[in-house]
Amino acid sequence: MVARKRVKYSVVDAFADFAFKGNPAAVCFLDDDDDKRDDAWLQSLAAEFNLSETCFLTPITVSDDQGDFPRFSLRWFTPVAEVDLCGHATLASAHVIFSNSLIDSEVVEFATRSGILTAKRVPLTSELKDESTFLIELDFPVVPTCEVNSTTDLSLFSNAVSGAPIVDIKATEKDVLVVLSSWESVTEMQPRTDEISKCPCQGLMVTAAASAGSQYDFCSRYFAPNFGINEDPVTGSAHCALAHYWSTKMNKCDFLAYQASGRGGTLNVHLDKEKQRVLLRGKAITVMEGCVLV
Repeated sequence: MVARKRVKYSVVDAFADFAFKGNPAAVCFLDDDDDKRDDAWLQSLAAEFNLSETCFLTPITVSDDQGDFPRFSLRWFTPVAEVDLCGHATLASAHVIFSNSLIDSEVVEFATRSGILTAKRVPLTSELKDESTFLIELDFPVVPTCEVNSTTDLSLFSNAVSGAPIVDIKATEKDVLVVLSSWESVTEMQPRTDEISKCPCQGLMVTAAASAGSQYDFCSRYFAPNFGINEDPVTGSAHCALAHYWSTKMNKCDFLAYQASGRGGTLNVHLDKEKQRVLLRGKAITVMEGCVLV
């Protein structure tokens, strides 16, 4: 077998203030030669990492008419499939780029299946003035929610959430959003993975409004067993739909959201109705670095 050049990677906990919280993603750097690796190799490596997402970054030379910011190609893989959009792995990628000073810019662009996405480094105001501590702001497209297909058997969703009290069900192009009666209903809900896999959607979002007096506006959980993710710890892309839904219910555009998985994660979310964009802010922590040897 012909030896290949080593591929550097970082494992980053995204939407987390501390290590071993939030959602881990493997960020792999490819150069022009590595970019010729076939999709089967990329998928095999994602399966080897066995995280909810493994992503691959390749630098792109930007021409004068393409913009003023550095740009990378970015692809996202679950352990079993490539996906169109992933928030936490995009945040993880930006964190690695910014924290290692790989670009001379506060903004980086990613060319993806979902178009050009941007990430911005946002310094935190602190008396300590620790430049290594910063937020990352992602600029993503809104994902509208709508009524589910009238022919859909709604009992499938009740079975999926073990009979937890459902107050609303909405759909996106690929996912279904199930609204429960309370924060506690979401956190205490025992998902039935086998039943979730029968639902007519790629992923199942479960959400509820926060209780009065909470610092948060809403919580959520996300399940995608057919994509190798029984429960995703923190799902940035899901908040593109959650922001749309809760904006209509709460008549507001700024939210503090909590994803109530075992690891947990906090997201600052802003819905720009005019531009139909969602801005997601969060922190990230690098917990591992190394090289792929094959």
